[in-house]
Amino acid sequence: MAKDFSQMEDSNRSANAPLHDVSDPARRVWLQGGLGATLAAVFAPLSATLSGCATPSGSGPVIGFKPVPVSRADGVVVPEGYSAQVIAPWGEPVGIADAMPAWKPDASNSAADQALQMGMHHDGMHFYPLDGAGPDASRRGLLVMNHEYTDDGLLHADGMATWSAEKVRKAQAAHGVSVIEIALGADGWQVVRPSRHARRFTTNTPFSVGGPAAGHALMRTAADPAGRTVLGTLNNCAAGMTPWGTYLSGEENWGFYFNGPDKPDAHLARWGIRKTDYYRWHQHDERFDATKHPNEPNRFGWVVEIDPMDATSTPVKRTALGRAAHEGAWVATTRDGRAVVYSGEDARFEYIYKFVSRDRIAPGGAKPNATLLDHGTLSVARFDADGSGRWLPLVHGQGPLTAANGFADQGEVVIKARQAADLLGGTKMDRPEWLAIDPATREVFCTLTNNSARGAEGRPGPDAANPRANNVMGQIIRWVDDGDFDGTTMRWNHLVLAGDPAQMRPEAQGNIRGDIFACPDGVTIDARGVLWIQTDMSPTAMHQGETAAFGNNQMLACNPRTGEVRRFLTGPTGCEITGCAFTPDGRTMFINIQHPGETPSERSDPAQPQRYSNWPDGPGGGRPRSATVVIRKRDGGVIGT
Repeated sequence: MAKDFSQMEDSNRSANAPLHDVSDPARRVWLQGGLGATLAAVFAPLSATLSGCATPSGSGPVIGFKPVPVSRADGVVVPEGYSAQVIAPWGEPVGIADAMPAWKPDASNSAADQALQMGMHHDGMHFYPLDGAGPDASRRGLLVMNHEYTDDGLLHADGMATWSAEKVRKAQAAHGVSVIEIALGADGWQVVRPSRHARRFTTNTPFSVGGPAAGHALMRTAADPAGRTVLGTLNNCAAGMTPWGTYLSGEENWGFYFNGPDKPDAHLARWGIRKTDYYRWHQHDERFDATKHPNEPNRFGWVVEIDPMDATSTPVKRTALGRAAHEGAWVATTRDGRAVVYSGEDARFEYIYKFVSRDRIAPGGAKPNATLLDHGTLSVARFDADGSGRWLPLVHGQGPLTAANGFADQGEVVIKARQAADLLGGTKMDRPEWLAIDPATREVFCTLTNNSARGAEGRPGPDAANPRANNVMGQIIRWVDDGDFDGTTMRWNHLVLAGDPAQMRPEAQGNIRGDIFACPDGVTIDARGVLWIQTDMSPTAMHQGETAAFGNNQMLACNPRTGEVRRFLTGPTGCEITGCAFTPDGRTMFINIQHPGETPSERSDPAQPQRYSNWPDGPGGGRPRSATVVIRKRDGGVIGT
């Protein structure tokens, strides 16, 4: 996620709790007696092996690379013994049949071209093998990735100096999801073009609607009176892979694409929809004008499911998982074979959710599980000060979720998930972003990127899970659900508070054991149990020197057992490090470099496109472009060993 667009009203307040009493891993909620001892047992390390590399019992996975230093270079820096290769930058053709419009560095590609090219601002992604489960599974596959948003200063030759229907269509085509085929050859990984698997999903692609909101009165529009087909997906951020082989993408800051009334009603206001000229799509695409089509916003904010293996399939918005500013969605499996989907919404003072499927995962891939995520129970997390927690079900008719309080049925509950979570008393978090699930230890990790409004006038103050006022550094929280992933209670603590341990300002202090970082965002668990952390410090903070100690955004490896953190790579100027996927053998890592050269104004000057960065094409290459980076060890070994 590149920007914090949060503008939400908040009424819940919490009493201030001493920072180190509630969050220091060396104190009460970590290894010191009582609950700490219980948590230490729950989070005890397990032995594991991968490719003959043993994990010592009691110490967690070995991190075997020499860390890289902080950097402000306009490039990707990886450890000694590693290589980094750029593939699939914005504007390159995805390989749909023979339609392959070339990238034009002056941004003169048309909207029709862009609909067949890699979208802008690469984000979450996953790798899907095409050649079975043997050694060849790690040599050819599909890379499926999100494209979060657009920088109109780079997307159009003259930026937003003029505005037109064609520019709106091009911006909409640069959003969404790409499916590309890639293969490993003598010259490294390359995009296979053409490919029968290649696809683009944009803001004008038809999506089906599944779950309790399908056909609901609040989903119906003049263009879709049945309320079951939505045009498009947008602001797609993080991504999850299901055990049945599909791709889950979160629609994140979708609210800011809609123009609302001067005085929005309570429902629109709760979702941040008000009069705006930020994207200006509504000037040439009427469905983004909520004053004329008030139900259209209800059709966004969902987790979408895509079957990348079936190029004829229609993607589905899974409404049973709730409507939110979804960062993404990640799937665990209970011991009896049901799916559990965790998600957070990247907005200040919003929530973490969990969905437990009613039915078991069926064998046979996507088709037998085509409606699995349409039936189950959605809950919101409450983190209590004693290190325990509870999942509060968002079920119509239970507690305050009744018609008298504005919830006529379960469809209205999931459409108004934020309002339901407000009434239930979920814990308002510091921008919950990516999650990672360790199936061996059953730990769930969630990055809380930052929240500078924590403790501000009229806003909630610090609490146990979010212990710092003016939280500019962020933290990583983790929990284990009691009994199984479908447990209704949990035990939790903080893995780490980001920031510089040497800082004197409380909001910037951290307790990192190793290389320091700020604003954790992306997070992934690899097969050995290494937790990979990616950062997203704002361009304003970086340009003003507020995060000088951390350099450019970076990616780090963490041993969750010991807390050791090592810096694995640093990215180009102004970029965000995001997206992380591995081949099954663990010998190739894919990451995304998003918005290199991003400016503090969040829109680039089309007259100076390379003012802050010329990555990856170099000087004279046109404009900076998001791209995928392929990382391998030069000796062919497992990443991180």
